[in-house]
Formats: sequence, structure tokens, C-alpha cells
Amino acid sequence: MDGNARLARFIRQVKWDELPSEVRRRARMCLLDNLAVTLAGTLAPVSGIAAGYAAKAWCGDQASILLRGSRASAPGAAFANACAANALDLDDDAIFTRGHPGAQLFPAALAAAEKTGAGGRELLEALVVGYEVAIRAGRCWHDHHRVYQACGSWGSVGCAAAAARIYGLDQNRVGQALGIAEYHAPNAPMLRDVRNPGMTKHAIGWGSMNGVVSAELAGLGFSGIPSILGFEKYRDWVADIGEKYWMKDWVFYKEWASCAWGHAAGVAALRLLDEHGIRPDEISHVKVRAFNEAVMLPQGYPTTTEEAQFSVKWPLACLMIDRELGPDQVLEKRLTDRQVLDLFDKIEIVLAPDIDRIYRDLKEMDLRMHSAVEITLSDGRHFDSGLIERGADQYDEKRLEEKFRRLASFTVEPAVTDRLIDLAWDFENLPDVRSLTDLVR
Repeated sequence: MDGNARLARFIRQVKWDELPSEVRRRARMCLLDNLAVTLAGTLAPVSGIAAGYAAKAWCGDQASILLRGSRASAPGAAFANACAANALDLDDDAIFTRGHPGAQLFPAALAAAEKTGAGGRELLEALVVGYEVAIRAGRCWHDHHRVYQACGSWGSVGCAAAAARIYGLDQNRVGQALGIAEYHAPNAPMLRDVRNPGMTKHAIGWGSMNGVVSAELAGLGFSGIPSILGFEKYRDWVADIGEKYWMKDWVFYKEWASCAWGHAAGVAALRLLDEHGIRPDEISHVKVRAFNEAVMLPQGYPTTTEEAQFSVKWPLACLMIDRELGPDQVLEKRLTDRQVLDLFDKIEIVLAPDIDRIYRDLKEMDLRMHSAVEITLSDGRHFDSGLIERGADQYDEKRLEEKFRRLASFTVEPAVTDRLIDLAWDFENLPDVRSLTDLVR
């Protein structure tokens, strides 16, 4: 059995009650985190543009555009909600993907589930299917393509898997959906966007929409190509699906609203501030020693939230002043803050060959990043963090619930927040997902 047939069979056969308990736990956690970042992401300009366009260009009454009071076709709602989910770069990462799966998968599955009147159990099954396929697709995709392509490329395949599951496609049409999604996947040159941040970002809106469209086309008999997941070269990378669940231990939630390439510098700087009792107003210079990708991020003043996120200097200045990095730090209303700009001007980012070599030598499953920070004070004192490592954040339900409450507080009332948390932890018993979307419409 080739990889495509194996994946199609897995997508068709997953049953919630037969999944390992840790996989079910992770699926609920992913649901709650994705909902949190989507709600907070509606504050960003990209979310308003995407929502307005989707309601007009992909008009319909199939699915909700969250917190906008509007509806669209299932593909249109998936596009708009996915743009919101990734708008603040607070959405999850996963092994092998070099990017963000959940911000695509959740909107795709939610739109398909709302269109069909599916319940919470069906949506959670689709999320499991989506993550497992997306992780494997991402691994194959990055190996197969020479240019680093952003999340919407491989994510299209995962989203097609999630939507195909909810639409109940037969095994042949599931395989066609994966092939259609891959063929129509965006060619998203990630590093060009990193150097020139725009709302195109990770192509996540397009990936989510493409996945839903691909599943719907396959359901009508539209045919696609065999996806690269069926290549003999990747047989071993696909063969364990349904036996090994990568999402169980290898999906990671983000605490800070910025590109992860700068996070090690944030850890290093905060450690120095805490260890030596340094106040931001005492600082005369900050030097960050980093690897090439971190140095490559734009170093000028950010003028948009996307530019603020794809930066080391802006997030670092905000962290040193506010001790947090969320909507209040990266949305446009903050970008003229004189205190942050003054500290921003004191930060220097330099390439450190030894740190860059560490990054180049990392193994495929090693998600650590390293930086070092030096802080010089106005009185001449100098402090050096030495090499600091930042791995992937580990969350339990308590910490994830705290993140949800913090982010939801920007857009919904506390009573709604409580209700959403209760729904998420018992989501498999929800008869109709519209009970969720009605709360955040």
C-alpha cells in the first residue's frame, strides 16, 4: 500500500473513542489554543480585510466569520478565520513543519463542520487527522522543495484531510482531495516575506481555503494528482500513521507574539534583567549575538503589526519593558511608543559564527534555538548572558487555559470566556459546533 492509500485509509477510519487518551487530550488543547489565537487575531488589520473580502467574494450562509457578525461559504469562512488565527503569530508550531499547522486546520475543520452541522466529536477527529497528515506533509514538502515554502503550502494538504474527513468522502475521493490540495497549494516563498513582512505572511489563509475547496471538489468527482506523500522515498515517513501520533508530544504552543527566531534573545535578556536587577532606563546598549535567520529579520522601525512580529529588536524592547509580548505589544497602536523606540535604538543584532554553526548543525527533530545577549548600563557596567537556549514551550491544561483567558479578554466578556473553556474541555460531547460559533459570532 503506497503512502497516499495509507493516509486515505487513516483519514477514513479514525474514531475518537479508539484514539489514545493522550491524543484526545492534545486535540482538546489544540482546539482551545487555536480558538484563543483566532479571537485575539481579529484585532489585527489583516483580519478585518480578510473578513470583509470573504463575506463578499465567497458569500454564503454556510459558516461563520468569528466575531464579525457575518457569514460566508465554507471556503470563505476558512480563509477569513485562518487569517485571524495567524495574525499575531501566537499560533502553534509542530515538528517537521517549520511552521504553523493549527491556524490552518482549525478554521478549515470548523467551516466544514458548521456547513454540515457536525458535532464536536467530528471536529476533534478532523483535527487529529489534519495534524497527523500536515506534520508528515510538511516533512516531505521541505525535503522535496529547494525553496523554503511557507505554511500554506504543505498545510493545504492537512486542511484537505481535515475537511475530507468531515465531509465523509470515500477513500478514493480522500486521496483525490490530497492531490488536488497539493497541486493547487500556494508557492509561498517564505524568506522573501520574512525580509519584507506583509499580510501574505505564511499563506495560512490560502492554505485553509485551498484545503476546504479541494475536499469539496473531490466530493464532486474532480480528480487530482497523487501527492508526494505516496513517493517511495517517503514510505517510512508515512508508514507509521495511525500507529505513531506525532501531535501527542510534538505540537507546541507559543507564549510570545513574534517570530520564534528571536525568542532565545528574549529569554537571555529577561534573565539578565532579573539576575542583576536591571531597569530598562539604565540601559545604554544591548548587543544580541544570533544565528543568520534572526539577523536576517528586518531591523528598521516597524510600521505594521507584521513588521513588529518579524523582528528581533521590537519584540525584545517590548519584552524588556512590559515583560510580555501579545496584542498590546505588536498591534499598530503601540508602534509609536517613545519608550519602546528609545530602547529599540539601543539594540544591535550581530551574526555570531559559533551560534550560527550550532543552528546549522541541529538535527531534524531538534527544535532548540540559541542566542546571547550583552547589556551595557549607563554607568559602564556590562553583563553577558552567555549562550542561552530556547526550546519549544511545554504547556499543560492550566497554562493553556491561562493563555486562553489572557487572549480572550481582548475580545469577549468573562462569562463567554468561561463558557468557551467549558465547551472545549468537553467538546466531544457537543452535538453541533454551531453552539460554539454562536458564542463568538
